[in-house]
Amino acid sequence: MSNDNRGGDTRGLNRRSKTITDGDSRAPNRAMLRAVGFGDEDFGKPIIGLANGHSNITPCNAGIGELAGVADRAIREAGGMPQVFGTITVSDGISMGTEGMKASLVSREVIADSIETVCRGQLMDGLLAIGGCDKNMPGALIAMARLDIPSIFVYGGTIKPGRFAGKDLTIVSAFEAVGEYGAGRISREEFTEIEKHACPGNGACGGMYTANTMSSAIETMGMSLPYSSTMAAEDAEKAESTAESGRALLALIRDDIRPSAILTKKAFENAISVVMAVGGSTNAVLHLLAIAHAAGVDLSLADFERIRERVPVLCDLKPSGRYVTVDLHRAGGIPLVMKMLLEAGLLHGDCLTVTGKTVAENLEHVPARPPEGQDVVRPIEDPLYPQGHLAILRGNLAPEGAVAKVSGITSRTITGPARVFDCEEQCLEAILNDQIRPGDVIVIRYEGPKGGPGMREMLAPTSAI
Repeated sequence: MSNDNRGGDTRGLNRRSKTITDGDSRAPNRAMLRAVGFGDEDFGKPIIGLANGHSNITPCNAGIGELAGVADRAIREAGGMPQVFGTITVSDGISMGTEGMKASLVSREVIADSIETVCRGQLMDGLLAIGGCDKNMPGALIAMARLDIPSIFVYGGTIKPGRFAGKDLTIVSAFEAVGEYGAGRISREEFTEIEKHACPGNGACGGMYTANTMSSAIETMGMSLPYSSTMAAEDAEKAESTAESGRALLALIRDDIRPSAILTKKAFENAISVVMAVGGSTNAVLHLLAIAHAAGVDLSLADFERIRERVPVLCDLKPSGRYVTVDLHRAGGIPLVMKMLLEAGLLHGDCLTVTGKTVAENLEHVPARPPEGQDVVRPIEDPLYPQGHLAILRGNLAPEGAVAKVSGITSRTITGPARVFDCEEQCLEAILNDQIRPGDVIVIRYEGPKGGPGMREMLAPTSAI
């Protein structure tokens, strides 16, 4: 694939959409397209679906509308005809700890279904999807895998950290403040100031939480451009990367490079390796499994455990670490982490990516060691932890497997009285009323995908603890 993705003759690249634009019988179709801006010279161009989750429901998605405009212009300049359409989002951070959280995982499926429906219904030749909040990323990738038309994902970007009392804040700081205030460890004034400063602008939650974990995984798999997964939403380079993504998509269409050529078993193994190295979210497990299923790739919990045992944690990122995602970006971003793993024999270099190049080719000029004067990314010979942090457990409580984040845990066994609750609300009430003692083992039942329903994430009780 040429590195020059600007313009060029795109006639004949409308392999799918010509069904609705070619021939006398399609005059009614063309008439409707003329009403939305098509001219005589446009009917031979590839029609690009530009799916975006713009919404002021959450700061994660509040800036996506502007990025969609950037992508629209870039696609037109490169010779495509973009058709912009919206998809939904549910804010995990806002719905957390409420009945609304039961809709979050469901929203992933709605996002996937909505994107697939539009692209199939309109016979689009390619897809550029822009997402921000947690379920946007896997939802878009599931749709891309099902459609198998040339596609590229653009992450809306991470939020910059808030500041209070000389410390960086993220949304988790606000969740933790609930428990700290309830325990009398901070004042009411401090509690309020943390709330006011935790989210200073647009962008997805700033630590290596679900959104940044999934954007990093998608970049690693090769479905988004290098460095794009850790950029701040409000920085100029995010818009520049979005425009480059639009141009790259036209090159993918020209060369007919589809997700099925990129989303291979090796690509998923690479994603798991990077998720372990950056200390990513447990949600990566369920989302990568779902994307793999859509792509027809045989991925299992055993693959996560196999990779965890050999890949170290290299990045000191929140929630368990000290730094936020923009710090990782300044240190070298996901390409730095990938190059370190590649040099150590822990990454497949022969996987194809949306640049038209392989992983190894993309990383050719990336340093193999972290820069001096920072400790966000550790040298591979001196990792934060020698093995990955997302352990797959099996036993009588979870015969089909369970996921545990084991960062910093020194003991492999825990013995204590089980404190069993039938829902999240009961558990949180007990924590805030100081009814949980050191050594207690908290069990919250009836909160799975079917039992909840919806498999609510439970950041409120874990942060309060």
